[in-house]
Amino acid sequence: MLKDIEREVQYTRKMIGKDALDPRVMAAMANTPRHEFVPKSFLNAAFNNGPLPIGHGQTISQPYIVALMTDMLELEADDIVLEIGTGSGYQTAVLSQLCKQVYTIEYLPALADAAKVRLQRLGYANIECRTGNGYDGWPEHAPYDGIIVTAAASHIPRPLVEQLKPSGHLVIPVGRAHMYQELALVNKDEDGEISVKDVLGVAFVPLQGERDEYV
Repeated sequence: MLKDIEREVQYTRKMIGKDALDPRVMAAMANTPRHEFVPKSFLNAAFNNGPLPIGHGQTISQPYIVALMTDMLELEADDIVLEIGTGSGYQTAVLSQLCKQVYTIEYLPALADAAKVRLQRLGYANIECRTGNGYDGWPEHAPYDGIIVTAAASHIPRPLVEQLKPSGHLVIPVGRAHMYQELALVNKDEDGEISVKDVLGVAFVPLQGERDEYV
C-alpha cells in the first residue's frame, strides 16, 4: 500500500507540488491497520489503493487520498484537529497519530456509533466522536489548527472557516456529487484572511446537511 501511495505521489507531483509526503504521515499510514476499518467482505482488498464501501452509501477513502489530505494539514504534535465525516474511523486514526486531539463528527448515527466503538477498541485515546451535522463544525472546541472534510461540499462552509485558527489549514473536496470535484486547501493567515488553492481532482460522497451559506 505504501508503495502504491508513493507511486501516486510521483504521478500527481506537478498537481500537488511535491515529490514525497511527510515521512510522519507515511509512518502513520503504515501503523494504521486498515483491515480493521473495512467490512469483513472486503478484507482481501483492505490494503489496495482504492476506496471501498462501508455501508449506508458511504466509503472509506483511497489510501493515497487519505495520506495526501493528512499531509496537506501540516500537523504538529500539539495541534487540535476537527474532522467532518468520521465514516469507519480510518482517517481519524491516521490523524490521531500526528496531533494532540481529534474531534470528529459523523452525520449518520450507525456509522458514528460503530466508529466510536472501533476506535476505542483499537486503543486510540485522543479522539472524541459525536453524531451531528458537520457543516456546523464543533464550536465548543474551536479554534482548530486543522480541519479536514471527508465528503464533497458544494461550497466551503462558513462555520468551518470561522472555526479555523489563524495560520490553520482546511482541506475539503468541493463540487457536486457525481460531477467534477476539486480537493481544495483553504489557508487562513495571521490576519484572518482566507486563500483557497485547488490541488487535485477527486470523487467523494456528498456532504450531508449543507445549507446555502457561502464564505
